Amino acid sequence: MARRAALLFAALAVIHTWPLASAPGRLSLNHNSDAQLNAWILSWVAHTLPTDPRDLFNGNIFTPETGTLAYTDPTIVPALFGAPVRWLGGSPVLVFNLVLLAGLTATALAGWWVAWKWTGSNGAALVAGALVAFNPHVLTRLPHTVAAHVWGLPLVLYFADRLVERPSRRDGLLLALIVAATAATSVYWLALAGLVVGVVITVGLLAGRWRGALAAGAAAGAGVVAAAPVLVPYVRFAAGGATRPLEIVAQFTATPAGYLASMSRLHAGWTAPFFRDDVNVFFAGATAIALAVAGLAVACRSVTSRRRAITLVTIAAAGVVLSLGPDTPLYVWLYEHVAPLHGIRAPARFGYLYLMVVALAAGYGLAWVLNRARTRRSAIAAAALALVTVEAAHAPIRTTAFAGVPPIYSLVAEVDEPVVLVEVPFWPPDVMHENGEYVLNGTAHWRPLMNGYSGFTPMSYRERSATFWYFPREGTVEAMRAAGATHVMVHLERFDERERREVSENLLGRRDLWLVAGDSFGHRLYEVH
Repeated sequence: MARRAALLFAALAVIHTWPLASAPGRLSLNHNSDAQLNAWILSWVAHTLPTDPRDLFNGNIFTPETGTLAYTDPTIVPALFGAPVRWLGGSPVLVFNLVLLAGLTATALAGWWVAWKWTGSNGAALVAGALVAFNPHVLTRLPHTVAAHVWGLPLVLYFADRLVERPSRRDGLLLALIVAATAATSVYWLALAGLVVGVVITVGLLAGRWRGALAAGAAAGAGVVAAAPVLVPYVRFAAGGATRPLEIVAQFTATPAGYLASMSRLHAGWTAPFFRDDVNVFFAGATAIALAVAGLAVACRSVTSRRRAITLVTIAAAGVVLSLGPDTPLYVWLYEHVAPLHGIRAPARFGYLYLMVVALAAGYGLAWVLNRARTRRSAIAAAALALVTVEAAHAPIRTTAFAGVPPIYSLVAEVDEPVVLVEVPFWPPDVMHENGEYVLNGTAHWRPLMNGYSGFTPMSYRERSATFWYFPREGTVEAMRAAGATHVMVHLERFDERERREVSENLLGRRDLWLVAGDSFGHRLYEVH
């Protein structure tokens, strides 16, 4: 049964991301710099973890900064999904695409398993699993690897709830392992998992299940402790004064209207008045909402299911409220008193909890429908699955051709002496996403790179960009040399025609830059002297 479910979800992952699977080594999402960053992360983890795990968080971007992997999610567990492909010579883009498909499949399978355990209906569980993975929040964040790898949240909910109901060492160990794996995937998902466990424990305490609630809390705490090697770099990063000011946080929040917004092919038209940006898209679909309402009503009929229904509703409500960020006094108060929130840039992601609850509650609703149907249960389940699939569908998605990292970067890897590379244009902080290409190309040489792109911009980059941006004007090469740069990769193709001519003329005959190589794409590699 699980194998058939996995095959079905793998097929749905292909459908929802089409045409990526038609040519996963050639097609990419590289029109979005976040996809380029995530391809670098997956390759960096695969490159560093087996050989020098102590240096894992010291990515080769933003040189001379250390701990640069902590500027974003660790993505360690998803990277392990794709590491064998990378070790066998697969390109960073191929690894990214395969990890994306694997994450969507694993997330759907986790949702299916939880719904199947709770309802006993395979048909209802298939619909619930599809809704857990293929919903507007996930499908609008395909460039973010960890968005697809949200399998930990339904499993955290299941095992925390099971511990409250009937404590056992086995379930406690499994919850701890899942929490640790979630932490090694995404600090955002860890925050959401903490909220889920907190709600489960609170509802359990109110129901008088003290022993189970304490067991769930202890197991979740053990998982956090087990993830300490991953979390310590983030603690150090925060201790160094790195925070997300509320002014920045306010730009990545949800709105009440966002829960009526969709970018799917079916709903994009009528929901357009509610659309603000792709951060704020949470319409679960008419079929899912109808089934979820019915499911919550049905779940309230028994004592165990009633407690679970209260837990689900509370999680959904908490997720919605927190997703609104500083627009609510509660979030502002929590921001002032709960230190981990200082590292959360996009509170809108709490809205995923609402979508997860709708998915699992819809499983209850469809199970009730199937139990009442005397015939054609398989047809009803298939129809429900088709409806939620059509309502969520975004495909075909936009893709960009990827021809591989330019071969000239292999020369950077072959230099015998220590290398510190600068790529120009060296973009100002407000358009730092333009560095995504440079970060991806860094997978071909792994040499220190002064450029970078991530969710955080270090002060050293801001200071250097004020000078490096004007390369090759007078004083810029001297500033690069003083900062420790040994080589410069010039991207003539990224300048307009007038600037390209000016830069080319300026570089001719210079004694402080020696041309190493050039190619037909517009790349010129220089050694700094």
